[in-house]
Amino acid sequence: MARERRDSKAAAFFCLARGEASRVPEKTERTGLRRSIPHRPIILNATSILQVTLQTNVSRMWQNDLHPIMIERYPGSPGSYAVRQHIRHRLQGLQAGWLVEEDTFQSHTPYGYRTFSNIISTLNPLAKRHLVIACHYDSKYFPPQLDGKVFVGATDSAVPCAMMLELARSLDRQLSFLKQSSLPPKADLSLKLIFFDGEEAFVRWSPSDSLYGSRSLAQKMSSTPHPPGAKNTYQIQGIDLFVLLDLIGARNPVFPVYFLTTARWIGRLEAIEQNLHFLGLLNNYSSERQYFRSNLRRHPVEDDHIPFSRRGVPILHLIPSPFPRVWHLIEDNEENLDKPTIDNLSKILQVFVLEYLNLG
Repeated sequence: MARERRDSKAAAFFCLARGEASRVPEKTERTGLRRSIPHRPIILNATSILQVTLQTNVSRMWQNDLHPIMIERYPGSPGSYAVRQHIRHRLQGLQAGWLVEEDTFQSHTPYGYRTFSNIISTLNPLAKRHLVIACHYDSKYFPPQLDGKVFVGATDSAVPCAMMLELARSLDRQLSFLKQSSLPPKADLSLKLIFFDGEEAFVRWSPSDSLYGSRSLAQKMSSTPHPPGAKNTYQIQGIDLFVLLDLIGARNPVFPVYFLTTARWIGRLEAIEQNLHFLGLLNNYSSERQYFRSNLRRHPVEDDHIPFSRRGVPILHLIPSPFPRVWHLIEDNEENLDKPTIDNLSKILQVFVLEYLNLG
C-alpha cells in the first residue's frame, strides 16, 4: 500500500438511508454493461440483520482463515503458494459453487522476472454485472531479519483476505440462492471476489514496481469479451462497483470518502453501522469512534484500484485514514489486531453485500 494522490474536488456529500423498505438515493453512473439507471439496493430489516450477525463467527474466522494467511507470503515464496491453496480450498468447498480461477503471469521486477498469480472467484460468470470485493494477499518483501522475525502483514492484508473468506462462508446459503435465481434483477447481478498478488513494491513504490497483479488483471479484463461471445463489451465493463479492502484490523479505524462518485456507498455503510449499533449488535463499540464517515473527504491513495479506476470502474476504497501505526513494520502482526473491530467490520460488510445484491 502506498502514498496519497492529490485531488481538488470538493468535500463529500452526506447520504444516509434507513428503514425497512426504503432504498438508497440514486446517483447517475456510467453506462455499458453497467445499468444506465443507478443501482438500487434493498435495505435489510432488523430480523435479517440479526440473522447475518448470527451466521458470522470471528473466532472461527480467526482460527480457520486468518492464522493460515498470516504468514510470510511475498510473491513466489512458499507462503504465497500455501495461502493461494488455502483460499482456493476454502472457496471451492462452499455450496454456492464458485468458479475459482488463477490468473498467472510473469512480470519484470527489480529482482528480475517473477511469477504472480491472482485468484478470481466468481459466483455466476454469466451474470452481466458483478459487485467486486477485492484485496491483495501478498505480503511486502522484507530481507531476513537478525532476530528471525518475518513480516506477516496482519492488516496488510491478511485480515481483509480472511474477512472475504468469512463473508463467502457466512453468506453461503444466500449466495447459493442468488446463483440459482433465473429472474431479474438477481440473475443480472452477481458477486466476484478478487485476491491480488503483487500489490506491494519489492524495493520502492513506482508505476513499474507496484500493483503487479491488478495492472495485469485490469488489462486482461479490458480485452476479455463479456458476456461470453460478446463483440463490443468486456469483463471490466461488467464491474458494477469495485470495493477494495486494505489495512484493516487495527482499533478505531476511520473510513472517509475518497471518491465523490461512490460517496453514497460510504453513506450506506455508515447507515448500516448505525443500525447495527442501534440493535446492540456491535462489540466494544462507541458511536464517538464511528468507522464510516460520509462527511469526511480525503485525497485518494494509490492501491490496487488504480488500474481499474483509470478504465472507468466505480471505486469504493475501504482503507482507513490515517493508516494503522504498524503499517509496513514488522509489528504488523496478530498482537496489534483488535478482534472486536474486525468482527464489527465483518458484520457491516456482509450486510452491505446482501443489500447490494438485493438478497433480503
